[in-house]
Amino acid sequence: MATNPYGTTPPTPAAAVAYDVLEPRERHWFSEPTRKVGPRFTIALFVAQLVFFVALLGPAIVGIAVKVDSIVPEAQRTSAVALVAGFGAAAAFIANVLFGRFSDRTTSRWGRRRPWLVGGTVVMTLAFVIMALGTNVAMVTLGWFLAQIGANATLAPFVATLADQVPKVQRGKIAAALGMAQNIGIYGGTLVAQFFQDDLLVMFVGPAILAVVAMAVYAWVLPDQVLPGKPERMALREWVTTFWVDPRRHPDFALAWWSRFLIVLATFMFTTFRLFYMQDRIGLESGEAVAAVSTGVLIYTVVLVAVSPVAGWISDRTGRRKVFVAGSTLIFAIGTLMLTQAGTVGQFYAVEAILGLAYGIYVGVDLALVVDVLPNPDDSGKDLGVFNMANAIPQTLAPALGGVLLAVNSAVNQNYDLLLWVAGIASVIGALVIIPIKKVR
Repeated sequence: MATNPYGTTPPTPAAAVAYDVLEPRERHWFSEPTRKVGPRFTIALFVAQLVFFVALLGPAIVGIAVKVDSIVPEAQRTSAVALVAGFGAAAAFIANVLFGRFSDRTTSRWGRRRPWLVGGTVVMTLAFVIMALGTNVAMVTLGWFLAQIGANATLAPFVATLADQVPKVQRGKIAAALGMAQNIGIYGGTLVAQFFQDDLLVMFVGPAILAVVAMAVYAWVLPDQVLPGKPERMALREWVTTFWVDPRRHPDFALAWWSRFLIVLATFMFTTFRLFYMQDRIGLESGEAVAAVSTGVLIYTVVLVAVSPVAGWISDRTGRRKVFVAGSTLIFAIGTLMLTQAGTVGQFYAVEAILGLAYGIYVGVDLALVVDVLPNPDDSGKDLGVFNMANAIPQTLAPALGGVLLAVNSAVNQNYDLLLWVAGIASVIGALVIIPIKKVR
């Protein structure tokens, strides 16, 4: 006799019988959403994502370096930043998957996701207080470690609400909104950090407080799911497999995972060394290179924001995902390879526009495709956490791999052609692995 998913009293005998005849892997607490979400949901989701990423990425991109610079000698800055960032990356890697699983199994009367959306953001904010007031590297490291735990305790359930609430016919549109908010948040976080670099408490804590408010509003708007019964106790082996989705049983998910892994690897192989590229290949002085990179990122972001919602809308209207994801990844590969021929700042800006176009189409559709191929609606938080590993792992690998490639046949670590060709080829493979996916068009 199968375990009853509804608790001790099923809503109807027919439901219990229907559940009873299913194979274990087919049993679900919840079904695919079919009711369209309204503008209130979409606006609250967009604002929460935007404010949250401003709060998180200001410290990540600029704040850590500024803080470390204020408490350690110049000779120790690089190693100190590496230590802080390394512990934070480890926390993010583990926390995103674990808290996705925790939220999937949360039985609170407030829902599965709401407690984590607000609670995680509060933890992140308190951790930023530790970072802002810290007087040594150990305190800053502890603060960033806790901040990443809190941030990912929010992010995993937050992204899972897309799978919980948004039907297939709207996923491109909503995924595009999330992609826009994240990329605007990256640029906004950089601006906030630069503007308040002389007041670290405001830089770290001010945007985070606004993030708590934005997440609380989204939690209030969210029609969160409540588990109708208590899930069965998980064995140790099941907790270990939290970090794993079997590619043999779920090949579509595995192919989408590898596509994301490869394009993120290609992206960070270049962006890690973009400032040095502008100095070594374009021939700019340090200050000019910083200004050019900043302008290039702005061009990239503007194009991305313009293109992303259009791609998501067309994807929803046509019901097609694969052609947009594969096509945009190929365009991204072409743009990356064009950097091997760029010799002026103007040409660099033109390539940034092409890369923004490609990545705008990509972020407008890719998350919708991923949600379409999730193995189990009950485990969407955990499975999206596993998918997030395709973002985290290449960000760790890219600097090391890029450094090796730059040094090949180059005494001064300037083999940018090899670096960019490998990144371009990775993007091409990332496009090709989308083609065999069967569950979506």
